[in-house]
Amino acid sequence: MKPTLFILAAGMGSRYGGLKQIDGLGPNGETIMDYSVYDAMRAGFGKVVFVIRKDFEEDFRKVVLSKYENKIPCEVCFQSLDKVPAGCTYNQERTKPWGTNHAVLMGKDLIKEPFAVINADDFYGKESFQVLADYLKSIEGTKGNYCMIGYRVQNTLSEHGSVSRGVCATDEKGYLTDVVECTKIEDKGGKIVNSEDGVEQEIAINTPVSMNMWGFTPEYFDYVEEGFKRFLAENGQELKKEFYIPTLVNEMIKQGTATCRVLDTPSKWFGVTYAEDKPQFILKINELINKGVYPDKLF
Repeated sequence: MKPTLFILAAGMGSRYGGLKQIDGLGPNGETIMDYSVYDAMRAGFGKVVFVIRKDFEEDFRKVVLSKYENKIPCEVCFQSLDKVPAGCTYNQERTKPWGTNHAVLMGKDLIKEPFAVINADDFYGKESFQVLADYLKSIEGTKGNYCMIGYRVQNTLSEHGSVSRGVCATDEKGYLTDVVECTKIEDKGGKIVNSEDGVEQEIAINTPVSMNMWGFTPEYFDYVEEGFKRFLAENGQELKKEFYIPTLVNEMIKQGTATCRVLDTPSKWFGVTYAEDKPQFILKINELINKGVYPDKLF
């Protein structure tokens, strides 16, 4: 059975200013997601599931899904505030859903095979999809053997401002031991530093960081659901607190419920964290096209 690619596309690009998930950036109007789907197809993924907001379903189907017809099977699910486990309550004044792991939970009824989770608005590179697909194929039929693609932090920076990254610690066998979310990483005078709360901490250039590119077996959904119930019991009245993938994965590692292999990739991440990143993204895509990595027209 081929693995599934699960794309988290429900978020608004608040810093970028608009629905960057459907913004055409390639020479023929390709979105960032188009490059992810193309890379996933040639790496051996068999299906794509998107989690989106219901209110832009029509545009999404017209602009994005129509391209993949007869290319790869696609399904859509929706993330919204009211999608919580039975019996759970939350503050009715809250306006946004609960983040990445809540988004993952939306795919529970659609995905029954090993699957990858990625962001819609990040460019991951073809090598990363191949590494991830190979691992997911190798763990079919097992449980708790998760993975994440560990990007070298120097390959994940923006030229136009600081970025948030999950900085990873691993054991001697390459398994994840901890992920720490660092929210203000940038290059300062040739050094990569995280500047939070007025304190600068240097980060080695090859330190693996999470770009939210994970691999799971399908029982992970059950752990997400139970974890989300606990999260709401403790934080349901909070207006902004979110339920993140690394939080639950860390918990499962510490409990011995799962392991998570950190898979190295030489790929360079790039995306449109800021509006000013868009011209640079277009330039880099054109460079890859000129090198023959991608055709001029994907679909």
